[in-house]
Amino acid sequence: MKKLFLTTAALAIAASTAFAADTVRLGTEGAYAPWNFLNDDGEVDGFERELGDELCTRAELTCEWVTNDWDSIIPNLVSGNYDAIIAGMSITDERDEVIDFSDNYTPPDPSAYLALSDGVDLEGGVIAAQTGTIQAGHIAAGGATLVEFATPEETVAAVRNGEADAVLADKSYLVPIAAEDGDLSIVGPDVPLGGGVGMGFRETDAELRGKFDAAIKSMKDDGSLNELIAKWEVSSQF
Repeated sequence: MKKLFLTTAALAIAASTAFAADTVRLGTEGAYAPWNFLNDDGEVDGFERELGDELCTRAELTCEWVTNDWDSIIPNLVSGNYDAIIAGMSITDERDEVIDFSDNYTPPDPSAYLALSDGVDLEGGVIAAQTGTIQAGHIAAGGATLVEFATPEETVAAVRNGEADAVLADKSYLVPIAAEDGDLSIVGPDVPLGGGVGMGFRETDAELRGKFDAAIKSMKDDGSLNELIAKWEVSSQF
């Protein structure tokens, strides 16, 4: 669950646009499997695509998908480029100063370190993280040297090519990478960050948020949300 670490510029943006009632635009990154990614046909796919489509059906809303780079995903919500964020975004107090969140649709999921060997210095070494995540914020607040990259793929590449000793990211993102690459492995303890993943909305769109909250609750109540979480292996279940 990707966790945005807001910049001062983002915090200064005020809500200004209400959602279009006829079509709700869902903004995602499209680059963070298994949460969201682009398939071979160039279409948004993954856990959040399946979840978002089901939520829209239950809320009786017509929805379309929009992709946006992670580092500007909140500013572009606030400016009206789409009506909701569904992009592995953890619910944090800092973000809540700028946008509103739905109820969480996954519980908190740990972050983890990925490295080439068990002996790396996680406390004082060079650690990679994606720009604009609270993994980056966590590293910056500690004793390690932070190196930031625009995409999650670049953080892993930095470990492979020796630019970083390890990468800190969502464990659900890193585990499949470690399974496919025998040179990389999960190292050190898990790092608990964030408070679960939810959808983001402009602060002026309480009605729209309420529709999605009701749909999320219905999926929790009938067990279908846990089934979807298990299918995509993105988090622990409720």
